[in-house]
Amino acid sequence: MKKVLQIISNSFRLAILELRNNKLRTTLSLLGVTFGIFCIIGVLATVNSLEQNVQNDIKSLGSNTIYIDKWDYSGGPDYPWWKYVNRPKPKYEEMRMLHSTSPLIDKIAYVLSANGNVESGNSMLERIQVYGPTEQFVEIQPFEIAHGRYFNALELAQGGSVAVIGNENAELLFGKPENAVGKHIKVRGKSSTIVGVIKKQGKGFLGGGWEFDRSVLFTYPFFRTVFMERGTDPMIMVQGKEGVDIEAFRGELKASMRNIRRLGPKEDDDFSLNAVSDFSKQAAGFFSSVSLGGWFIGILSLIVGAFSIANIMFVTVRERTAIIGLKKAIGAKRNTILIEFLLESSFICLLGGMIGLLMVFGLTFILTNAFGFPVFISFKILILALSICIAIGILAGIIPASIAARLDPVVAIRSK
Repeated sequence: MKKVLQIISNSFRLAILELRNNKLRTTLSLLGVTFGIFCIIGVLATVNSLEQNVQNDIKSLGSNTIYIDKWDYSGGPDYPWWKYVNRPKPKYEEMRMLHSTSPLIDKIAYVLSANGNVESGNSMLERIQVYGPTEQFVEIQPFEIAHGRYFNALELAQGGSVAVIGNENAELLFGKPENAVGKHIKVRGKSSTIVGVIKKQGKGFLGGGWEFDRSVLFTYPFFRTVFMERGTDPMIMVQGKEGVDIEAFRGELKASMRNIRRLGPKEDDDFSLNAVSDFSKQAAGFFSSVSLGGWFIGILSLIVGAFSIANIMFVTVRERTAIIGLKKAIGAKRNTILIEFLLESSFICLLGGMIGLLMVFGLTFILTNAFGFPVFISFKILILALSICIAIGILAGIIPASIAARLDPVVAIRSK
């Protein structure tokens, strides 16, 4: 063990000595490794942070949940909107029929949504998202109430003129969120009393899913007195029982919806079943493609860096030929010489990688402020960066180290 530590110590000391004696040459050689690590780790850290944030936003849409809507949420440049625009909207009665016919359903809710101006005194917020959910909405799509309370069972059933508003709306209208409880707001001339304020959600990559910070919630019956239902965007939210396979659940819902709408065997579906798990898979596929681009650019830089490090090691072997001969003459084994040069090469690569990582840390600080959510280097990515540096160091130094290890001591000493 003592011998191993001595070899490592000597290799590290020689690597530092190489940097001191040949600053320009070594610095130029390190640039390839530094830039390669910066590209790979910078892209991976950014993409990993973005993906985690997106996945958190997707999870906020509800687990094991399917949205029944006339629109397909897949999107894309070739989105056939003309195929969906004339489809019938989901109806409240269809929600009730689904609940009574599907044994795989655990919870189900009907939600109406629309944009409206929210007034309180002399203040007005324009184009605020207003939701009108039924009873089980908050169980499928949970959120915390920071001040006050959520709707009670009587209000949900009879349509009390009460409202729950988002944290940002409460601040804009009343200064402090806690001041909002008990105050009155008007939407389209209809007055309601605020009974609760939703806990601040923060901004996510997808706008925080439902964008509760800038929303107003009414009970479903009261919402219908405020907005004409034909001018709203309704959907049915369905959550499967625990352990139910999402594809089996989707298949049963499809059969039930086709039966409810009396569609013939040859007729196409006039509804879409949008599973939250589908959004997660699409996001993962997209970010994997972006990561590949970072790997491609980074690997090209690392190849250049590897050749540069190899060049340093060839020069180093030539400059130390006599010293290598003396070491072998007094009993140093081939493996010892080989390991010393490989460690030295790895230390040089690690130094370049460390500089690259410092640059990535600076990048994460900038992006965190720009995006409004944390961009970070995970422990897994950090280990990957160090592993890449060591691997590049070994690959770059293997040939020069092998040459040094095979030198004849007598010939090597005479080369001086």
